[in-house]
Amino acid sequence: MEIEVLKVEDPSCFWIAVKEYVPGVVGETVYENLNAEMEQFYNCHKDADEVKQEEIKKGQVYVVFSEELKCWCRALVESVRCQVDGYQLSCFLVDFAKYCSVPSQSIRVLAGAFAKIPHRAKKCRLHCTKPLTLHIDYCENTAKIGPAKRWDTAAIQHFRKLLEEATEVKATIQTVEDKVLEVFLFVTIGDEKICVNDDLVAKHFAHYKDDEGTAGSSSDVSDDEVSLNAECVPVEFVGPTFLARPKLPFGEEVSPHLGPGLAGCNSVTEKPSQRSHTDLDDNTVSVVSMVAGLPSKEDKAVQTERLPQFLNSSFLQTHAVEDDQQSLQNVGKEKNFVFLSKKIEPSSVLETAPLFDGLKKELAWNKFSGPTFTQSYCWPPVAWGCDVVAISHQGNDPLLYIPPVLTLLQERDYQALPNMSGPLALILCPGWKKAQLVFDLLKTYRKGCRHLHPVLITLGQNKEAGSQMEIRGCAVVVTTPYSLLRLLEHNTGFLRRLCHLVLDEIDLLFSDSPEEVFTILDCYKKATAQARGNLPGQIIAVGTRWNKHITPLIKEFMNDPHIVITVIEEAAIFGNVQQVVQPCINSNRTVELLKILDFTQRNLQKVLVFTDSVTEVEMICKALKSNSIVCLKKHKESKCNAKCVLERWRKMHSSGTPAVLVLTDDCLQSLGITDATCVIHFSLPSPAIFGQRLQSMSDNFSTGIKDSAVDQEDTKAKSVILLTENSSCHAPGILYYLRHAEAEIPEELYDLTARMQESEEDEKFSRPLCASLKTFGICRNRTECPDRHQINLSIDMAQNIAAEMIETPERVTILPLFVVHATNYFGRIVKKQKDQFTVLAKEMNDYFKVPGHRISVNTVEKSVFYGLREGAICHRVQVVETAAKEENVSKVTIKYIDEGRTSQVNSDQLLHLPLKFQSLPPQAVEIIVCRVKPIDNEVEWNPKVTDHINHKIKGKLHHAKVVHTLGKTVWVDPMVGVTSLPTIKMWINEYNIRSEILSMGLGTDNPEHVGEIQKLCTQIPVVDHGQSLERLPAKPETTVEKFGPAIQALLVRSRKEDTADLEEVSSPQDPLIEENAAESCNSPVTPPGNDVVQTKEAEDSTVHQQKSCHPPIKWFQDDASVTLKVQILRATDSRCEFCREKVTFSAYSEGKLYVADLELYQSVIAEKSTCVIKDTEAVILLVKEKKGTWCKLLKNKNVHVSLDFECWEESEDESPFTVGSGKLSYPPAGSEEWFESSEENDTESDE
Repeated sequence: MEIEVLKVEDPSCFWIAVKEYVPGVVGETVYENLNAEMEQFYNCHKDADEVKQEEIKKGQVYVVFSEELKCWCRALVESVRCQVDGYQLSCFLVDFAKYCSVPSQSIRVLAGAFAKIPHRAKKCRLHCTKPLTLHIDYCENTAKIGPAKRWDTAAIQHFRKLLEEATEVKATIQTVEDKVLEVFLFVTIGDEKICVNDDLVAKHFAHYKDDEGTAGSSSDVSDDEVSLNAECVPVEFVGPTFLARPKLPFGEEVSPHLGPGLAGCNSVTEKPSQRSHTDLDDNTVSVVSMVAGLPSKEDKAVQTERLPQFLNSSFLQTHAVEDDQQSLQNVGKEKNFVFLSKKIEPSSVLETAPLFDGLKKELAWNKFSGPTFTQSYCWPPVAWGCDVVAISHQGNDPLLYIPPVLTLLQERDYQALPNMSGPLALILCPGWKKAQLVFDLLKTYRKGCRHLHPVLITLGQNKEAGSQMEIRGCAVVVTTPYSLLRLLEHNTGFLRRLCHLVLDEIDLLFSDSPEEVFTILDCYKKATAQARGNLPGQIIAVGTRWNKHITPLIKEFMNDPHIVITVIEEAAIFGNVQQVVQPCINSNRTVELLKILDFTQRNLQKVLVFTDSVTEVEMICKALKSNSIVCLKKHKESKCNAKCVLERWRKMHSSGTPAVLVLTDDCLQSLGITDATCVIHFSLPSPAIFGQRLQSMSDNFSTGIKDSAVDQEDTKAKSVILLTENSSCHAPGILYYLRHAEAEIPEELYDLTARMQESEEDEKFSRPLCASLKTFGICRNRTECPDRHQINLSIDMAQNIAAEMIETPERVTILPLFVVHATNYFGRIVKKQKDQFTVLAKEMNDYFKVPGHRISVNTVEKSVFYGLREGAICHRVQVVETAAKEENVSKVTIKYIDEGRTSQVNSDQLLHLPLKFQSLPPQAVEIIVCRVKPIDNEVEWNPKVTDHINHKIKGKLHHAKVVHTLGKTVWVDPMVGVTSLPTIKMWINEYNIRSEILSMGLGTDNPEHVGEIQKLCTQIPVVDHGQSLERLPAKPETTVEKFGPAIQALLVRSRKEDTADLEEVSSPQDPLIEENAAESCNSPVTPPGNDVVQTKEAEDSTVHQQKSCHPPIKWFQDDASVTLKVQILRATDSRCEFCREKVTFSAYSEGKLYVADLELYQSVIAEKSTCVIKDTEAVILLVKEKKGTWCKLLKNKNVHVSLDFECWEESEDESPFTVGSGKLSYPPAGSEEWFESSEENDTESDE
């Protein structure tokens, strides 16, 4: 019978409509009448028979209005999605085999008369025709054609091509299985008739194979019908290609009188075969026309009641949800965005990827599922040896470059290079953690490579580390910018053999260390200029975001690179799309829009105006028409289909009329516009939708590298954002992008973002306090950090350290038991006299030694205390999380409340803990060592440091000075490992933890740490100068005024500890300190914004100082001068007065007055001293009256003044700290000196 193919997904899934008249089958005329009657009925009763949203059911057939077909159609609802403005339905049009998405307002009840007519679209698959593909076994080095689960892309394309080129399509229905017709398909192309089944088999796209046990699976096929089991289907060789094809099961014989060209067809005459099952009964008729154009001598028979019944049955509905979802996924993949500076043929299959066979084996062995979309475009140019810049959401994946780089190293000849040590490939990573990941991947895939020998280099600041490093026989080195520069200081010829330089996560490299990266690029350029001979160099840069420094990288160091960008927002930055933000109030948006359109109309641009609601589209169009601006509109309720709108919009522009289209975001994909020149965001979208809008201008993205703002004038594409007071929801994301794009940003957007960030910070109020903030005094990315950055007294002060545990903050004894990282531990504060926990631990061990006391817990409850016996030691634990039961035992997560660590144990290990053992509060405290942080702007400690400190301090006694406390967290500076000599009643200082870290070269000074913690605890906003937007105002309900007594207690302790910070510290019993402490207790609480910590001298200073803020100051010196760096942002109205022994500085910054009144330790020449105001600081140069070194800057201690260790020339080895026995005086907090050898009651004999 002659058919029309409605939709094709693959040879196993396509839909047809029967064109030729077949007895008992509904013809096309019936469907034409049906469509006309439905159109008339539902247009006349638009409001009748509406379906309530909650009544819409998946799998039911309704009537919907199709925007594409512009008519009412019967549709099967496949999914229902809830949106802001109603429900959106994904439907399958059962008469047209089309998928569509419609709003719930466009759905109606299917009238009974219309439901009786069977569905026109019938799902089919080729009979007994199964897919083949090429299977490559890298482990066995073999390749063979074999069965596949899915059809190859080439097979699907060939199948579609046959149907598209056919002038006539006919089918013979063989059987019905799972409501799907199995057919032999015949097409006529020119004068040739082809059996599609045979053609796919002949071209090795498919093979003939019948599914076992499928015969009679359909309830609509008689038991007497032909069985399709393999043993019942004779196979014979047919045609010139000798295809093994199952014979038609009805035993028909095709006439030798074939149509024109059919003699050359793969289907040739078949002889009747003997069937082993029951013959058909008399209830059969001739259906010779089943294969029209092929007359036969003998009638071919089928049961008359079966085929028409099936073709007309309403149960033939296209459920196939899995197939449909696969189809939608394929559509999505086909629409992946990629911006290319040069044409690249993607390599999307591993078998054909430009990689050497050994590496393909390793990838397959490690279950590599790629290449991904981005990899398919990156691998070819990298494997060709070209320079490449790749920006993608997967730009942090090292497999974007590792496989092709390894292929180059295996296949290229490097004999012409100098015969010296040095790598062929260098991978530069933004930090040690990423470098470790890349190194691990290289070790994984080096098995298939010859002479790879990868090396990971992470050098500290120790001078001898670089000189001791030797690189011999290695092809690939993985390192960081800072480590490489330290190495180059000692090995200048390290880069002479380098041919492949990879910049991993280029956006982070350039944002964190741009100067270092360009220094390395200069060294690479100079070192390899002569050394490589004729072998060209290669630079590969991959990342997730475009960076302004990539432009000079391309211009100065790359040779005509391939640029691959798969992120539309980043492509817009590279493509020089001009971003304009127009602030206005919400009610004036239309007025601002008219002003913008007035300009664009004079320049004859193609303008898209985006909004997020149908109401706004109608409102805008009405306003434009009233101002004589011709425009088109498109939204989900408009009757004009996408094709019609698109044609009219383009005709307007070609005729010289300004083209303006107002639309909602959900219509953009159906329109497929990519040549707009201006996009106006009437409503502020989310960052994801923002990118989709920008894609409508992708044809006008610049393909060249822009030089500077000069090129901005020649931009072809413009994006205009109307910013209103209601735009705060998406303001942070848009601001982040606009800053990244270096666009001009109005103050209004900063204000909206600050409000939004304040709200987001409030939402984190129940989260834990940020670990980075506690450990280093700063969080480098508050926006993305999930934790809290302000004090929540109900959490942070819920459990405080008992006052008796810290009797003398100048010296406490600490026992670290669990090391989180190099400067963060959990442990106990051990009392000098009788330690209560020691007594408790002994009593617990004695109690649980008795078997009868070890009572297991039947029901485990969260937050309850239990006992846990590990060997001979008993612990108090608290259940923090319970898991699902496995048989009768469940896993529970517990916290050791006296040690601080967590673990997972079986619930049956927990023991009932008597109340007498619960009376002592949990003893574990968090300990943080101050004033030290990782080098090279790292945010985490290198495992080398953590492992070294863990081995050195765990379970050993230390003496420390407490500089601050918050709840059960103590900040100490310093913390010294000690050994007791009880016979002579002395403690020996073995090491200082901070000095130990600094001596490894992997840590550096962090002088602002304690000050930042103190600011945090008084709710003074922490100003992060690198991220000015991260400033968040204090939460009103947690200010000092709100929590007067609680926060005053916190301040008293802080003041007590900081009064001990004077350069000359008295003994703990000094009455001066007690007097100051008492004075602090009785003094009013300092409000936020004022100085929190005041020394005795500062409190006696002038009144105007008390009402101002003191700026942080760093200083360093040489023999002739002293330099002070006053850290103040954008200072205005600044004054600096010099006297012989005094300097006074004052300035305003961001509405606050900052004053520093400094009484100098020695004299200076006032006439020669100067002050220079810069953007982020004021630099004061004091000329010494007498040359020489000052032992200190000020006569009196000022907590806001500290040494600038970055400019200080004295090495760590010259510090006054000494290790070992001897008499030491109490130094200020933070000094490397430490405790006096004690003869107090600290020995075991005195306890």
